[in-house]
Amino acid sequence: MAGGLLGPAEIRALADAHGIRPTKSLGQNFVVDPNTVRRIVRTADLRPDDIVLEVGSGLGSLTLALLPVARRVVAVEIDPVLAATLPVTVEQHRPDLADRLEVVTADALRLSAVPGPRPTALVANLPYNIAVPVLLHLLEAVPSLRQCLVMVQAEVADRLAAPPGSRTYGVPSAKAAWWADVSRAGAVPRTVFWPAPNVDSGLVRLTRRPPPDTTVSRAEVFAVVDAAFAQRRKTLRAALAGWAGSPGAAEDALRAAGVDPGARGEALGIAEFAAVAAHRPSAT
Repeated sequence: MAGGLLGPAEIRALADAHGIRPTKSLGQNFVVDPNTVRRIVRTADLRPDDIVLEVGSGLGSLTLALLPVARRVVAVEIDPVLAATLPVTVEQHRPDLADRLEVVTADALRLSAVPGPRPTALVANLPYNIAVPVLLHLLEAVPSLRQCLVMVQAEVADRLAAPPGSRTYGVPSAKAAWWADVSRAGAVPRTVFWPAPNVDSGLVRLTRRPPPDTTVSRAEVFAVVDAAFAQRRKTLRAALAGWAGSPGAAEDALRAAGVDPGARGEALGIAEFAAVAAHRPSAT
């Protein structure tokens, strides 16, 4: 153990002691490299007064690295066995910081609030299979979050951070951009996990900012995003025909928003999607 952090031997011993076996259904891949969690915490650029929300805390690798640098860590864990184990692990390895930890046994996709002060930062190793839905849900459900640093599958990291016009730009990119400025913040090799996944991971930084100035709701804007990328090879005139009621109505809405009807969804930023949504025939 290095500085109270967990290495491969400690992770295996903890898992054995509590009868824990990583399950694919919950996307459980535990970080076993202390240097990696140190780098994540360093990259997160936390302040001493931050209330950190950690999702999928697992066996506590990242939790133990977060506790010394934050005022409080709220660890959300869906697995009741892991949730019950975490306070014990912290008490054993960093008893001086145990009072900074709050464990919430819950599904992050259904999380609407957490006990105590409102979280200001999200730092998490998100399960691969639900990373984007969890991230988008938390940005909506926890408006006090001012910044996020999440570890996700490398391909997902690329999609989240992709700018308009790029090959990987799509629904995750546009929806994340509603809430925040998004950028890649580093790569993480598969070798630092147990069990090792079949792909590498990437760090994504999100810094919250106001959404686009629009007269319509986020749901209405996201409906345009979904329609535009449901058939991403089609022009927006064709892709938005169902949304608008007809190809002609879609063209009218696009032209009113200052968007070329012959463009495709990947050409539009979130502000342009919002402009199109505001000119839907039924919305005017």
